[in-house]
Amino acid sequence: MSMARIEDLGDRLVVWNLNAARRGALTPDYYAALQEAIMTAAYTPRIACVILASEGGFFCAGGDLGVLATRATQTEAERRGNIDRLHDLIRAVIGCPKPVIAAVEGGAAGAGLSLALACDFTIAAESARFTAAYVKAGLVPDAGLTHFLTALLPRALARRMVLLGEPIAAERLHGLGALSELAPEGEVFERAMALADRLAQGPTVTQGEIKALMNGAATGDFFTQLDAERDAMARAQGTAEAAEGIGAFLEKRSPDFAKLRERT
Repeated sequence: MSMARIEDLGDRLVVWNLNAARRGALTPDYYAALQEAIMTAAYTPRIACVILASEGGFFCAGGDLGVLATRATQTEAERRGNIDRLHDLIRAVIGCPKPVIAAVEGGAAGAGLSLALACDFTIAAESARFTAAYVKAGLVPDAGLTHFLTALLPRALARRMVLLGEPIAAERLHGLGALSELAPEGEVFERAMALADRLAQGPTVTQGEIKALMNGAATGDFFTQLDAERDAMARAQGTAEAAEGIGAFLEKRSPDFAKLRERT
């Protein structure tokens, strides 16, 4: 049985992690399903966003320690290859031209925490907990987690998470601005769908350009970013989305970006 499923809901794709017995631990077929969804979203104008969700009440426990225990018999080059496949997954989420939403019930751990933080929006249950407990297994963080925690959290808190393996509550992460929204337990997916509705009303090509600019701003220098913004704005001014958005403003009406996608 596959541990992943893609659900096509018209203007959004939902990627379900079905590995509930192992708290959503990552599996090869989940990697494949997520990358397939991202490729489909990238090349399908009607799709406005991708939602990541899990069955079983826990978003993702990261790597399966039972599988990781077998890696000691591999060569270091083989182990690097396995990690590269995980990192390709994170790159795909960040590079997806459509926004990606994580719907986090229960919590996320290890690479599952990286996956949640790589998304553009992370909606979590109020009771959710997040853990980077690699150190307790004699391992180091991967999947970009040191980058995400350093960028999002105060230095002292990030180090407690990775050097002591201490969990952090969703409420605290939200208060620090690392999560997009908190929801009552059992309502996270509903909130993710509501956010997807809002995104679908917007100009999806423009959203993709903005996402790329934000990604560049996180790693590039200021003057390079100015050039990137110049080029993106020059492209945007010639698009149908800009014509609709500017026209709607001047005509004092709400823009209808969805109709533009229906024509493509």
